[in-house]
Amino acid sequence: MIFNLNKSEIPTADKALPGRSGRPYQVGGTHLTLGNPVETQAPEGFGVAVFGLGCFWGEEKTFWEVPGVWSTSVGYAGGTTPNPTYEEVCTGRTGHAEVVRVIFDPSKVTYQQLLEVFWENHDPTQGMRQGNDRGTQYRSVILTTTPEHQEQAEASRAAYQVKMTSAGYGEITTSILPLDTYYYADDYHQQYLVKNPYGYCPLHATGVSYA
Repeated sequence: MIFNLNKSEIPTADKALPGRSGRPYQVGGTHLTLGNPVETQAPEGFGVAVFGLGCFWGEEKTFWEVPGVWSTSVGYAGGTTPNPTYEEVCTGRTGHAEVVRVIFDPSKVTYQQLLEVFWENHDPTQGMRQGNDRGTQYRSVILTTTPEHQEQAEASRAAYQVKMTSAGYGEITTSILPLDTYYYADDYHQQYLVKNPYGYCPLHATGVSYA
């Protein structure tokens, strides 16, 4: 399938869109809720977590509401196409998932606690979709930034599988792998539900508690 018409299959590198060498748009400067920079490196001693759990508009809000989170942004990761646009990601031909990048103060919120927020706020058994949102961009994925986070994430998946199985759900399809490159989405998508408080971006939590 040269044009990857099946949006539920991640394209191989030779079939992915070529992308571009530089970003074709601007990213907003200051987080509209948290007041800290959107496009930034983590301050000294802070952590970075990257999660894909469906439509990134609503899921960014989920994480910026967590005490101890210093900044959030939305973007694309896990695929092949460099510097993709939103429209390109939506074709299913970049391989990227919609993700939320979370910068957090580990003295106030731990990576483990963020993992629990991740698991409890979507259905990680749905493969290449969340609800009616279908395609590789909506898959469940954790992109880790340290070996310790990789280990913690894998352990949390195993623990949550026990909970999901007990609740009657099937196998968790979440992929967990080290982050390669994170591409910021354009300013229009950053803190979307602040700019558009009635925007449509449903959460698909199962109601299964991690604890």
